[in-house]
Amino acid sequence: MANRVGIALGSNLGNRLTHLQVARDMLRKLVPEDTVYLQAPIYQSEPVDCPAESPDFFNTVIEIDYIGTPFELLEHTQGIEFHFGRGIVHQRNAPRIIDLDILYFGDEVVKESILNIPHQQLTSRRFVLQPLADIRPQLVLPGDTATIAEHLQHLDSEEPPLSLVQSDW
Repeated sequence: MANRVGIALGSNLGNRLTHLQVARDMLRKLVPEDTVYLQAPIYQSEPVDCPAESPDFFNTVIEIDYIGTPFELLEHTQGIEFHFGRGIVHQRNAPRIIDLDILYFGDEVVKESILNIPHQQLTSRRFVLQPLADIRPQLVLPGDTATIAEHLQHLDSEEPPLSLVQSDW
């Protein structure tokens, strides 16, 4: 049975738009063509908790139907990151060509050293909440009582507002 899965995509090196498009297309190949697919607009955001002088990010969120386990999806997302040349990152939040994070996986809760679902920082990051609210404002995460739209509305963050880059991509 398929689970509805949210995945955050980010890029702050090279042709950010192209990187997001290629990663999105690779993720869509993981699911049957006739499944429901949601895609948020792309926003530009200032880096959060990144090294000084890091370039701005392009961020978005997609939602797909996925048949498999969260750990199998993690292998796929890491494989896509490696395809883009991402190796072992020695510096926390270093600039990257592509970054893929599993935000939620149906109603599942996973707390492991390599994977936490729902993503631990999902509700505290504007660059994730805004695009997610565009496609799933009424989503309530497992173990939560507030919707994504409510989290965004009440977000207490130092992050500046996001800039819309592209709605259709």
